[in-house]
Amino acid sequence: MSEIRSVGVVGAGQMGSGIAQLAAVNGLQVWLLDSDSAAVSKAHQSISSRIQSLVSKDLLTKEKGAEAVRNLRFTSSLEDFRSVDIVIEAIVESEEVKKKLFVQLDNIVKDSAILASNTSSISITRIASATRRPSQVIGMHFMNPPPVMKLVEIIRGATTSDNTFNATKSLAERFGKKVICSQDYSGFIVNRILMPMINEAFHALYTGVATKEDIDTGMKLGTNHPMGPLELADHIGLDVCLSIMKVLLNGLGDSKYSPCPLLVQYVDAGRLGRKSGVGVYTYSKI
Repeated sequence: MSEIRSVGVVGAGQMGSGIAQLAAVNGLQVWLLDSDSAAVSKAHQSISSRIQSLVSKDLLTKEKGAEAVRNLRFTSSLEDFRSVDIVIEAIVESEEVKKKLFVQLDNIVKDSAILASNTSSISITRIASATRRPSQVIGMHFMNPPPVMKLVEIIRGATTSDNTFNATKSLAERFGKKVICSQDYSGFIVNRILMPMINEAFHALYTGVATKEDIDTGMKLGTNHPMGPLELADHIGLDVCLSIMKVLLNGLGDSKYSPCPLLVQYVDAGRLGRKSGVGVYTYSKI
């Protein structure tokens, strides 16, 4: 396809709003959608604030900042995606929910449009199978938060075309990202390695190897990680970590991917991390 000029982003949470910001700052027309009007309003405010911060720090000119704000539109209707060149989905990490969305998108967007998923673990081939355009479905996994993290993980499904891959890779590079490519296996590259480490940290806490503080300090100072694995789990969301571990277990069939009982218990108790105010650690809710 020709150069991507317009983007639809589904999901106005931290990931979706960050992706929308990236696209707007890099000169693309952007529709950001969420069914929750409060989430849309919050995203509008946060993106505008972050763009203004970039301008105040001289990382973006006033003119480019104003242009980026003009590039952004907000909606609660998928019908507004009819003319976009690519849709990037950043919703809940559920195969069933994603497939349902992709069926809807397939019936709305133009024939040439690419459908990309920001999934961090779910099979692109299976998501693509719900559509009539599997060759135009691809994984485009941004790291959190998208405007800051330098990596994008691209995953081709079984029938993803070269044109789809090349256009998606070019878009990620236009965003200033380093691209890595993964085969379509559960967890891909980053979470295939990261989530078992987080899960093992929970096992260490669960079995009394050490305190949460010492586990995190050990990994920060002993392996030069910027954040300990338990602290990172709280940042990601314990429910997200549990979901990915279940995908790894089901997709790869190895018991080593079984979620730690403590992780399961915390999620059952609503201890989801920063977003709920308590996870492994307790946070002051602002």
